[in-house]
Amino acid sequence: MLSLLRNTVLASCLLWAATAAASPFYAPPPPQEDTPIFSGDAELGFTHLSGNTNSQTLIGKTRLTWLTGDFTHSLRGEVRNVSKDGKTSAEQYLFAGRERYDFNGPHYLFGFARWEKDRFAGYDQQLSVVGGYGRQLLDGRHYLSLEAGPGYRHDRLRDDENERLAVAYTALDYRFGISNYADIAQEVSVEYTHENTTSRSLTALTARLNSRLSLRLSHEIKHNSQPPEDASERTDSTTSASLLYRW
Repeated sequence: MLSLLRNTVLASCLLWAATAAASPFYAPPPPQEDTPIFSGDAELGFTHLSGNTNSQTLIGKTRLTWLTGDFTHSLRGEVRNVSKDGKTSAEQYLFAGRERYDFNGPHYLFGFARWEKDRFAGYDQQLSVVGGYGRQLLDGRHYLSLEAGPGYRHDRLRDDENERLAVAYTALDYRFGISNYADIAQEVSVEYTHENTTSRSLTALTARLNSRLSLRLSHEIKHNSQPPEDASERTDSTTSASLLYRW
């Protein structure tokens, strides 16, 4: 168990170093006049129980964002590991890169590539590439953007032939500034293929403790309408409390 924890922490640190930062899985908001050229955030949550129940949970997320003219570039990494009584019950890794190009007004183009590995989802790994059009409907205390576009996904299966699928993608990103020190975010995406539909949701409440450190409560859901036969469940959900550091 100690070896597993050490390897998981090492993987988290590598993701942290590789992307230098963490957070939502959709397009970052358009830059403002005072937005720094380079910025990032890192989120870490860890729980350990011992006694009648021996379990531990590690969640690490990192994201780095930088600006080049009308382009916004971002890199993101995530790792999740849950074990109970020395047996791993969840192990997930994700790495993604994203581009956003802003036009004059509320319109933008986006594209992203995402690699995922989920030990208990029935896939050895998945690689997705998506591009399309986005529109920002609200900007201010209430922020809302919608986006959609076509894509491609390569599913590597453990006990069957690999699948290459066309994807229809759509997503929503909503944020509400409760005060100068707290905000709530809701992000939803749907990826449709002729084999299955994958939907994702992230609900997060963030309370700022100071200019760089925040406390985040979040609930994430990932649902696959038709996973491989050896997948244990169709829906994965994660509720977590973590510290978020921004720079």
